[in-house]
Amino acid sequence: MDLVSNPEATKVVVTMEHTDKKGRPKILKQCEFPLTGRACVSRIVTELAVFDVDFTNGLTLIEVAEGVTVDEVKSKTEAPFRVADDVKPMQGQV
Repeated sequence: MDLVSNPEATKVVVTMEHTDKKGRPKILKQCEFPLTGRACVSRIVTELAVFDVDFTNGLTLIEVAEGVTVDEVKSKTEAPFRVADDVKPMQGQV
């Protein structure tokens, strides 16, 4: 895909639901579907949280939705992530 062919010049933001209909995490340690591009996502936004994606250091939690705790995000996220020192409230609704 042309969109993800130049990750240095392109920011790809994924917006998605944090869990599936059965409450299982959708942010996984490893993708279970065929990929159209590798190492191309810059940010993940869900109804619970916002993560920055770094291809070397992985995910960093940078924002949480109102009323959501870091522990709740951890319990609903399979992939490991670090928590930013200055986690902020989410700026908008998904």
